[in-house]
Amino acid sequence: MFRLSIALIALYSVSIQARDIVFPPVAGYVPRHGAQQQLDSFSDSSDDVVIPGTFSGLVSFANLQYVDCLKGLEQGVLSDKEKFDIAILGAPFDTGTTARPGARFGPTGIRGASRRIEPDFAWSAYTGENVFKSWAKIVDCGDAPLTFLDNTVALKQLDRAHKIVSGRPANSSEYTTPRIIMLGGDHTTTLSALRSTFHHWGAVSVIHFDSHIDTWDPSHAVLTSSLNLSSGVNHGTFLHIAHEEGLIRNTSIHAGIRGPMSRPKGDVRNDIRCGFDMIKAREIDRLGTDGIIRRLKERIAGSKVYISVDIDVLDPAFAPATGTPEVGGWTTRELFTILDGLSGIELIGADIVEVAPVYDTAAETTSLAAAEVAHSLLALMVQEPVASED
Repeated sequence: MFRLSIALIALYSVSIQARDIVFPPVAGYVPRHGAQQQLDSFSDSSDDVVIPGTFSGLVSFANLQYVDCLKGLEQGVLSDKEKFDIAILGAPFDTGTTARPGARFGPTGIRGASRRIEPDFAWSAYTGENVFKSWAKIVDCGDAPLTFLDNTVALKQLDRAHKIVSGRPANSSEYTTPRIIMLGGDHTTTLSALRSTFHHWGAVSVIHFDSHIDTWDPSHAVLTSSLNLSSGVNHGTFLHIAHEEGLIRNTSIHAGIRGPMSRPKGDVRNDIRCGFDMIKAREIDRLGTDGIIRRLKERIAGSKVYISVDIDVLDPAFAPATGTPEVGGWTTRELFTILDGLSGIELIGADIVEVAPVYDTAAETTSLAAAEVAHSLLALMVQEPVASED
């Protein structure tokens, strides 16, 4: 009798587990004609496994279409489906850092954090606009294939990747040169991006959001090894090199600076020589976000602009996962207010760099912020189409 009871209980448990879950009707909801039949047959339909989902499939930025932008151009193999106006390009490189490595995983981290952004569900609460429903076709081109064993070779690879992606025909018949938003990678990668934009638009004004000036002279002994001159090309010298190569205008500006200098006056003098003005992080307490926006726009007025955002412009409380964190930075909300306030500028290229996910919190605080920075940069590009000059 005891064994029979155990068997009946087990059989009853199996029948409960195997039973379909049935939800009661929603109060006040009456299915339209035919809808009830669709609901009743949904569990037997094969359609439910092919419907795209925000958190399924391969990871691209904001669930955008992936296009292998580095393939086919040289052979002349192109189709209308492969044309685009704005490209997301990853640069998994971090061997130009002078502190904590890890930004080679930045593109992956940013893309993962961007999965909450869905093109059909991305209308801004502030502007009412959706950048993914604009005139511009936006795609994710994946990552440039970069070696991590040789900085010189890696940067040549990135130069080439930018040249190929920006050299593709745009989807727009009026604005024929695609623009690129790069996901870094350490800040050295911006040098390749500036070389690419110079080819199409000439020298540009750089708005450089960072806690460090990044115009250090490569010949300075602190940064360059006498045994390896290529070490002078790194994430603290790339803007100096960009100036020497004539890629940037003397109307550039830093925003959020608070990091230490290696020389009491020499670094600032060299920074001015490289064409930069400077807004220090604590100036936001006096000027407010409106004052910061006004100074940035006045500085770059009348020129085409490249925006580079080092995630360490944010305080480590908001973005701990970066190579060289500096306390006393801006909040995430302040940065987004400033970025949105730059609407109307002619933005021809941009990047978000120095995201090193290994140092992030379990909540992906830094990667989430970086993904939204890229979203804001996309909005600036969409708001103001720019024709190339090449």
